[in-house]
Amino acid sequence: MAAELGPDTLLWRYLRDRRYLFVLPRAVCLQLLHPTIAAGITEHALLRERIWLHKKRTVTQAVNIAYTDTDMRPHIRFAHEHVKGRDRAGNNYHALNPDVFHFQHATYVESLVMMVNTFIRKLSDDEHEQLYQECCAWYRRYGISTRPMPSSWAEFGTYFEDQCRTQLSAGPHFEPFREQMFAPTDWWPRVVPHRAIRAMQHERAAELTGVTASARDRRSLRYFTLAARLLS
Repeated sequence: MAAELGPDTLLWRYLRDRRYLFVLPRAVCLQLLHPTIAAGITEHALLRERIWLHKKRTVTQAVNIAYTDTDMRPHIRFAHEHVKGRDRAGNNYHALNPDVFHFQHATYVESLVMMVNTFIRKLSDDEHEQLYQECCAWYRRYGISTRPMPSSWAEFGTYFEDQCRTQLSAGPHFEPFREQMFAPTDWWPRVVPHRAIRAMQHERAAELTGVTASARDRRSLRYFTLAARLLS
């Protein structure tokens, strides 16, 4: 199923919703538990010590790609071509590796769906599929190989859980970012209660970081969700 992007799509409706920025700690925590992504940011990001300022720039660019008519493929390649090296385990990496690039995009997709279902309304099965296909159209605009990209929402769920189980790990690659993941001091994530951030983490991130959401944390997320809904 192909999808085109435009004003009538779910992606355009929800991707620029401010509440999406509130759930970015879910996506970015998963990214930084990926040794290759963490290595690329550690070695090449100018704002690596203020990860949310780095993400303010990169996420804004990624979101804008979904809305622009400009061919962004040359820009994406130019911006990522130099991001390469060896991770802490001594493995070669490159930011344009389709498996790595797609997983990073996948964390944004998974968190977007979580945001809509949590902060706005429950999507139907058909809407989940529609939004996912539109996210695939968004990804194609990067000009990176779609080989790792699942063809359906159901397949995406299987792919995502497998990637989280097999590709992520705790360790020195994550620790420099831990404080900012759970207590952000920059950009929109700084306004999210720390307890709500703990409650919104993917279960694999919670397992690897040792951050378990308490009943109080889950209540904080519910209250924050209601407050964000009233202010939107």
